[in-house]
Amino acid sequence: MTDQQTLLELRDINLVYRAQPALRQLNWTLQSGQHWACVGPNGSGKTSLARILSHQATHFSGSYHSSPQLLANGVAYVCFEQAQALCARDRKLDDSEYRADAADPGTRVRDIILDGKPADEQFQAWITRLRIEHILDRGLRYISTGEMRKTLLVRALLSNPALLILDSPLDGLDHASQQAMHSAIEALLEGQQSLLILCRQLEDIPRGVDRVLVLDDGQVLCQGEPDAVMESAEVQQLLAPPLPPFTALPSPAPRPYQLPQGPLLELRDVGVRYGELTVLQQLNWRFDRHQHCCVSGPNGCGKTTLLSLITGDNHKAYGQDITLFGRKRGSGESIWEIKQKYGQLDTQLQLNFARSMKVVEVVVSGFFDSVGLFDDWGDLQRRGAEAWLTALGIGDLASHSYDTLSFGLQRMVLLARAMVKSPLILLLDEPTLGLDGSHRRRLLQAIDHIAAHSDTQIIFVSHSAGDIPACINQQLRFEPSAEGFQVICENR
Repeated sequence: MTDQQTLLELRDINLVYRAQPALRQLNWTLQSGQHWACVGPNGSGKTSLARILSHQATHFSGSYHSSPQLLANGVAYVCFEQAQALCARDRKLDDSEYRADAADPGTRVRDIILDGKPADEQFQAWITRLRIEHILDRGLRYISTGEMRKTLLVRALLSNPALLILDSPLDGLDHASQQAMHSAIEALLEGQQSLLILCRQLEDIPRGVDRVLVLDDGQVLCQGEPDAVMESAEVQQLLAPPLPPFTALPSPAPRPYQLPQGPLLELRDVGVRYGELTVLQQLNWRFDRHQHCCVSGPNGCGKTTLLSLITGDNHKAYGQDITLFGRKRGSGESIWEIKQKYGQLDTQLQLNFARSMKVVEVVVSGFFDSVGLFDDWGDLQRRGAEAWLTALGIGDLASHSYDTLSFGLQRMVLLARAMVKSPLILLLDEPTLGLDGSHRRRLLQAIDHIAAHSDTQIIFVSHSAGDIPACINQQLRFEPSAEGFQVICENR
């Protein structure tokens, strides 16, 4: 690197991940102070590039030349996996069962950000800009996905890195949090901080970036000025391919239970508190047959707590007026009797699946509600799994290894897994999180296909009431009020 202004240079980079090529002959140079966006569909190589730049992946061939500035100040990479690792560590340190009050607040947001350093003007400026002053003394386990994302951004900025990498920074944020994040990114784009923003679609590219890098199947498709790249016909075709057709759904699997006579779910005047923190109050909701509900609200409003109440995972349901599938909670039912009636899909489930499982095995595990296969299974389950894969347009993937698929195709496989036992309710918690535009459209159409041609009902959880399936005929909205959030239920 002869140019003193060059921050880093990659030459002929090749990376193999789980026996599959992730990056191929990649060449890229970043000048100090430049602001880049890297765009590409799920599986294009964006995360692999970021992992090499941040020294998380070291088993690559080719050359990675770093400037003295980069060697001295390093790279900060803000991503979903970082949040997952911090939360997993916090859960390991949980000592609530040994405490007199049976409550462990966990690692505070303030401590994660400052990491032992004193608070200064930079700290105050960023927490104010991102509107997270109110969560500084909460534990990591008690903040939302969006709040975690903003926490990690402030932590990264206070480390003063030579290069800051942001992986889909608007993912999982409600409207107000997106505005705050937009403001933070605009401030960064006006400064000298070298920046790389990973995006899944063209509309996610912030105004003000200097250059755009487009990846496809681990290779550089093109790079250059934003306008020229975004108007390129090959880039448009890459990010908006035609969607494959769906076929008829399989016959329903046998259900080892009777259908309830009344509503599937009913909650009356339900409230949840953790110490001084009120999460839910005076919640009333009735989910009748033939309804498909969208649960929406800002980050941190209580959506996750509501889900834990209706899936049997939250002990706060006991002693409250909650009826699940015709039985009052706490009347002798087991948690497995509740869970067998749900098919569930969320990002955490996707990240938990074991390596080296075949796609068909992942789908078969839905019969047993297990993450992995630990029970005997045979041709009957295999045929059911293959039928669902075919119905969702991915039948050709049955014998593939699950961990070699793109993030978007993995999500479709998990949708087949959720449906293979013909659940009464398909519970989708932020199901489009992490998907590019093409896979997002594909998933939403698949949900509508299921709603139209089966008796499974949909509960679709989102941070907003925007990007939702067309089948939705009930809205459960968390709206800000003087005492936190009030929940409004509207039937169409």
